[in-house]
Amino acid sequence: MPLRLRKFIGMILLVLLVVIYAIVAMIVAVRTLGDQPGWVQFLYFAASGLIWILPAMGIIKWMAGPRPQ
Repeated sequence: MPLRLRKFIGMILLVLLVVIYAIVAMIVAVRTLGDQPGWVQFLYFAASGLIWILPAMGIIKWMAGPRPQ
């Protein structure tokens, strides 16, 4: 697969990941954190704000792909 096509597909996947992840994280927060103390909400949003990086790293590594020799 050409590198430019791989980067284009990866860009679309990253945008979809961020949008879908944000919606799911908001739905989970609304349904479960309504009456929780502030520190629990902080921990949830801190964790959910960082967890999306793991799948994004995989997509970015795939986008870089093996360099043609």
